Amino acid sequence: MTTVNTYLYFNGNCEEAFDFYKSIFNKDFQYIGRYKDVPEIARQNFPYCTDEQIMHIALPISKETILMGADIIDSNDKNIESTNNFSLYLSTDSKKEAERLFNSLCDGGKIKLPLSKQFWGSYYGICLDKFGINWKISFSF
Repeated sequence: MTTVNTYLYFNGNCEEAFDFYKSIFNKDFQYIGRYKDVPEIARQNFPYCTDEQIMHIALPISKETILMGADIIDSNDKNIESTNNFSLYLSTDSKKEAERLFNSLCDGGKIKLPLSKQFWGSYYGICLDKFGINWKISFSF
């Protein structure tokens, strides 16, 4: 079976973002590696990343999905620009869980579409979290 997982890049605050997601999903990190852990020969590929920044982090969300990420600093010693041309879509097993996730992810962020019953039969909402990531949360009745 082929699976698709999301990999997010951050502007030096990957660990803060993933600690936030860890608290929301009530999961433990599968892996967390820092640039100081990169072998010296490969470290030259990341000259502007500090030792403590995240080289790779993995947070299992379910049996099939893992949320992954890293801090990436470009060759001009500037942070990468985040884009909002994507959303992470969460399908929940209950209306209560949809509300919990939505409210948690919106904390410090922005509600784009409040959770509500939609014409296609889902309880659905959209928010932008405090790290600039778009989330779509849905529960199908």
